[in-house]
Parts: sequence; structure tokens; C-alpha cells
Amino acid sequence: MSKTEAQIIEGGCACGSVRYRLEAPPLIVHCCHCHACQRETGSAFAVNILIEKYTSPIIHGETEAFAVPTESGNPHTYFKCSLCQGTVWHEYDPPGAHVRFFPAGTLDAGHGIEPDIHIFTDSKQPWVPIPPGAKSVPQFYEYQETWRPESFERLRIAKKGAD
Repeated sequence: MSKTEAQIIEGGCACGSVRYRLEAPPLIVHCCHCHACQRETGSAFAVNILIEKYTSPIIHGETEAFAVPTESGNPHTYFKCSLCQGTVWHEYDPPGAHVRFFPAGTLDAGHGIEPDIHIFTDSKQPWVPIPPGAKSVPQFYEYQETWRPESFERLRIAKKGAD
């Protein structure tokens, strides 16, 4: 899927009780190799789709919020299905007030989402290769150097709408 292509895609938790819809293309897609993502996913990394809250409605289902500690000390909250406890989305601060992070694995099959950047590669598992030509950084990235201009504009609109 093109990074700017408007395509509505859906996803949900493991038991299907919570369903959501992404009504805009991702602002950015991270493949995060940090220890916290490894612990949360039980895998080597997490692929997260960042998208504005207002373009990612919950179709049905109930979630519970769980705050987890972070190395940065910034708030990080997981929203999990009330029944199966599968993570549906999470929020960080910043930009938590306006953006949801959806694990790509919760999308319905055939979504075609690929990471824009691999982050926290200094803690990646040694057997996980970074694809040739893929953007990657040892820790986190600089927003101005990484986000597309249209993503900044969309985030500006999301922040303005929340005021």
C-alpha cells in the first residue's frame, strides 16, 4: 500500500470482540526493536502504525487501559480487549493526545503495511536482519528528518481539532 494512498482497512483483537477501522494512510510506520516492544509482543520487534485518533474509530468492543513504565519516563498506555486482553492500540506522550499506535499484526490479513523506519536497532536481536536500503536508527529518530510533510500537516490538524 502506498504511504499516501487512501484505503480503509480494519483490524481487531484476537477474539474479535474489539474491531477498529483506519480511515487514512499511516502518518508513519515504525518497526521498533526496543526491549519493551520485545517484551510486550513476545517477539523480536513490533511494527506500529501511527494514525490520528479521529481517523481510527473503534467500530465495536470494550477496551481497558493499562499504563506501563518506559525508559524515557513518558506515559505509555496500552488499550487491551476487555475479554481476551489482546493489545488493540497504545498511546505514548508525545504525541499521545492525538495519535494512536496500532500493532500491524492486529490488522486483517493482506494489509501490505511496511515499516518506514526501524528504530532502537541497538537493542535488536542479532539474528534479525534490517532489509537492505531500509531506514534505521540506533535509538529514536528526529521527527523533522523522518516524517513526511503531509504527516506533519495531518498532525497539526489533529492537534488543532483537539483544542
